[in-house]
Amino acid sequence: MASKTMLKLGELKPVPGSRPKRQRIGRGHGSGMVKTGGEGGKGQTVRSGGGKGPAFEGGQTAWARRLPHRRGYSQKARDRGHFGTRFAVVNLQRLASWDPAVEVTPESLRERGLVKGTYDGVKILRARAGVALPAGLRFRDVLFSNGAREALGAAGASLEDASP
Repeated sequence: MASKTMLKLGELKPVPGSRPKRQRIGRGHGSGMVKTGGEGGKGQTVRSGGGKGPAFEGGQTAWARRLPHRRGYSQKARDRGHFGTRFAVVNLQRLASWDPAVEVTPESLRERGLVKGTYDGVKILRARAGVALPAGLRFRDVLFSNGAREALGAAGASLEDASP
């Protein structure tokens, strides 16, 4: 019978390479961390929170200040993060094993793990031709690509579009 070796707290040590050696600042030219010690130059760039803002254009009049000042100016063309539309996407081939008795809605897709979040809506896309779809699928509150609409129409599905 082989003797078991017990692990002792005093013998624990990190995996080699998982704890890199700390950088020693201001210890000679060979270290590469002399003079400013990794802090950059003097003045604005050294200070906490210093530097130029994201809208700074090198001293040129900033974009927001060059705009005509009128009511209702829209930034929709510029700001995709706030004004863009994001859809949760489901490919048709993932619905090949869907039970036709269950209506396909954003909530039912989320319950079955086909989408993580619904974002601004759910869109069904046609992935590839030749996928056999169950007859009689019912859709509610989802959007469709043109290819997916044709494929589902050919399979006899009833489509109720969501408003985009």
